Amino acid sequence: MENNWETATPYLSKIRVTSNPNNQPVTIHGDSDGLKCIGVGTDAAVFQCLYVPSYAFKLYAEDKISKVNIEKEVYRTLGASSFFSTCFAATENYLVLSFEEGPTLFDCLLQGIHIPERVILDVEDARQYIREQGLNPRDIHLKNILMQNGRAKIIDVSEYIQPGNDFRFEHLKKAYEDHYHRMDSKPVPFWLLETIRKWYHQRQKYFSTYEEFMQFVIKHTTFKK
Repeated sequence: MENNWETATPYLSKIRVTSNPNNQPVTIHGDSDGLKCIGVGTDAAVFQCLYVPSYAFKLYAEDKISKVNIEKEVYRTLGASSFFSTCFAATENYLVLSFEEGPTLFDCLLQGIHIPERVILDVEDARQYIREQGLNPRDIHLKNILMQNGRAKIIDVSEYIQPGNDFRFEHLKKAYEDHYHRMDSKPVPFWLLETIRKWYHQRQKYFSTYEEFMQFVIKHTTFKK
């Protein structure tokens, strides 16, 4: 790495992150010319520092900072693996990770970038690896999977200590197998992806099965054309 990650500390100290209800993305407060926001989730925002660009800094919301050490421990348990980022350090409120190039699968859909089947198969291999380390592969979705030279890299491991199957990747894989041909290499509008995301989070209130949910999506979106 070209510089010490602590170079970013004064810039990160100018930023504050707060969470929002109903599984909505965090809100970022403050500003720093030395930082670029490269990702926003429901618990944290991720920044790249212009002066140490080989690192990514995952800054947690104030009421979520207990997850910093949890995620650090998950990275330690996973060890060195091409499927995941490298965790270099943890402070009170952020993780220091390797910066990873490449669009998320969400970005690929927005920009009409082809997603090869190899990416989906890589994630399946990664899920098996996670289980072999005694962890639970949860919360794997479009925004947590990067595509690097046609291969997959998973960038959020924070929920791997939680029990239960959230079926997010199983549903993503099935949607890829059954419906990706409808949109392959065609840009999908942001509003449409966000609408489907919100429907998905509420699906258990209105649909008894994933298949029923997908029938609703196909019927009420341009994917049917």
